[in-house]
Amino acid sequence: MMLLNTCIFLICLFFISFFPPVRGKDNLNFTLLHQHPYPEDVVQDVQRKVNASLSRRHLLSLQAKDQQCLTGNPIDDCWRCDTNWASNRQRLADCSIGFAQGTLGGKGGQIYVVTDSSDRNPANPTPGTLRHAIIQNEPLWIVFASNMLIKLKHELIFNSYKTIDGRGVNVQITGNGCFTLQYVSHIIIHNIQIHHCKPSGSTIIASSPTHIGYRGKSDGDGITIFGAQKIWIDHCTLSYCTDGLIDATMGSTGITISNSYFSHHNEVMLLGHDDRYVVDTGMQVTIAFNRFGEALVQRMPRCRLGYIHVVNNDYTSWEMYAIGGSANPTINSQGNRYIAPANPDAKEVTKRVDTDEKQWTGWNWRTEGDLMVNGAYFVPSGAEFTAQYAKASSVEPKSAGLIERLTMNAGAFGGPRYNSENNYSPGTITDGTNSNSGSNGDSGGEFLGMIFGSVAPPSSPPPPPTLAILLSFVIILILCSTTINGAPQLSL
Repeated sequence: MMLLNTCIFLICLFFISFFPPVRGKDNLNFTLLHQHPYPEDVVQDVQRKVNASLSRRHLLSLQAKDQQCLTGNPIDDCWRCDTNWASNRQRLADCSIGFAQGTLGGKGGQIYVVTDSSDRNPANPTPGTLRHAIIQNEPLWIVFASNMLIKLKHELIFNSYKTIDGRGVNVQITGNGCFTLQYVSHIIIHNIQIHHCKPSGSTIIASSPTHIGYRGKSDGDGITIFGAQKIWIDHCTLSYCTDGLIDATMGSTGITISNSYFSHHNEVMLLGHDDRYVVDTGMQVTIAFNRFGEALVQRMPRCRLGYIHVVNNDYTSWEMYAIGGSANPTINSQGNRYIAPANPDAKEVTKRVDTDEKQWTGWNWRTEGDLMVNGAYFVPSGAEFTAQYAKASSVEPKSAGLIERLTMNAGAFGGPRYNSENNYSPGTITDGTNSNSGSNGDSGGEFLGMIFGSVAPPSSPPPPPTLAILLSFVIILILCSTTINGAPQLSL
């Protein structure tokens, strides 16, 4: 028995030596569908578009009409200056920036007009309701016939290639579950207010015209992004949800969160499922032109493993920290305004969550062109000029002094910045050109085309030659076989 155990030990030792276990993202690199191979190129493109939009506004500043329309915000300037935008709503899909650039939503599909604000039967949605629209298989551009308060019975499960376009009306989503984007792609959510979302589930819900299934309990997020790609959330107002306002996990990537207003919440935004979930190394998120407003505590965002570009946002306050992370995410902070709270113990913008300083000193966390107010400070880490940032920094980020203008229309047009749970504030029906005051169905498999490998140079040595492995394994088997069968043994 002892000899048999010795042989088993030798075989195990052999495999461990030649095939070491995965130890985090340095030894295994996942490439997700829609993950950009050169994220710094995307960062540079965002800055180039901001610069071009601001320059165009400056050149036309002598013409009163143009000056009123152009803000320097490249997303808004892409469509809001067209007085006939309502006749060409789908042009919005051409205005995305950052990692979600190229998100189609329902572009090319029919216009679906939501006429019924009810949500009577999640397993068999009524035609004319939002739930009926978002589960269809074909691309759809979804609009609303009038102001609506939609109180959901359970989470709203999206099918791929959908745009929810709330321009011109005041649309509020509240109730149980709210939005779930699970294993889908090409989703645009624009000009929607989402608040007071609560956990729900343990029921049957339709996710397509031909599929209904049992759903466990949801977390109560405003928007859940789960294993989804090419997601663009723009001009939304989010507050008062049970869990996160926006959570993106489980291999989600190609995401832009822009021009939105966040308030009255604890854990605002989670990007990454778990420190050990290496698939999230492929997560790439752009967070641009947002306002983080009243009564926020932490996670703006809280990141794991991926590449997060935080650019030209306005952080008006926080109670614990603004940007946090663990498991070595890349955080590129450019041209933001960070206004620290009065609490002297909460001035730091950044927080490395449950990580020793010896571990995080090599993480790529960088601040460039950020404006620190009221004692705010950002603790950077990593090499001062790494190859990862060299190209991203070649276009100077816009001064944070322009943040007021770039974020002046953050949130849903025509609606309040936040809503009480029991009061529906219909707001003003707008054409999408009036600004708010700045002072106040494609499942595609389990991971949507996940493949192994990367265009980056390998960080670990190449595997040993196949012939050497085979010969070593055969020798061990022969030795074990002869020893166990009673062959003469050497005496030492």
